[in-house]
Amino acid sequence: MTLRAAGGHRVKVRLEVNAKARRLIIRLDERRREAVAVAPSSRQIEAAAAFAAERVDWISSRLQHLPEITRFEAGEIFQYRGEDCEISLEGDGRIAKLYPGEPRILSVPGDPETTQSRVVRFLKKQAKADLTRAVTKYSEILKVAPKGISVKDTRSRWGSCTADGQLAFSWRLIMAPPDVLNYVAAHECAHMREMNHSAKFWAHVARCCPDWQRQRAWLRLHGTELQAAGE
Repeated sequence: MTLRAAGGHRVKVRLEVNAKARRLIIRLDERRREAVAVAPSSRQIEAAAAFAAERVDWISSRLQHLPEITRFEAGEIFQYRGEDCEISLEGDGRIAKLYPGEPRILSVPGDPETTQSRVVRFLKKQAKADLTRAVTKYSEILKVAPKGISVKDTRSRWGSCTADGQLAFSWRLIMAPPDVLNYVAAHECAHMREMNHSAKFWAHVARCCPDWQRQRAWLRLHGTELQAAGE
């Protein structure tokens, strides 16, 4: 649905039902540039719509302050492991290659229409490698054994851990500084010891990542920038 905020700004709101939600929730979908009104059940959809309408000015303000979208195309500069990296279509072959410099250059030769998908493919591969190394290190420290590691394009979580030890992470973590990626890996490894956020859980995180609070703060501050890249 579309609402109108003060000043005539149009605000898009998507209505969703999530049985895990305990109450009506408003969240932002940074990549789609819209709000999501979440209801615990289908019977509360109308209440969710009214809940969003009451907060339309707040929603509009938050959406207007989202970072600009960074597109994966020739000449664009994005963050790779926390540093500037420029996309170039020059080079031989069709495999994306990274070259050192200031900024770094990611060469993605070939059809410009496939640049987006090939950059994402490259970043997913690098994210999987970095996360696998981090998980291996922290699993040894915490004496746990993950059953699998995957990278996805998640919108609401940077990482997750299932009861049987399947770990999943957002590939967008490869754009963050390495210490931030390592913190998320440590966070999910710690969940294999404690499936909660108790004091014991955070003690496990601290064993792997002593400055975890600083890394979590960075992610909370800059996470929307990672979500705005490549759209």
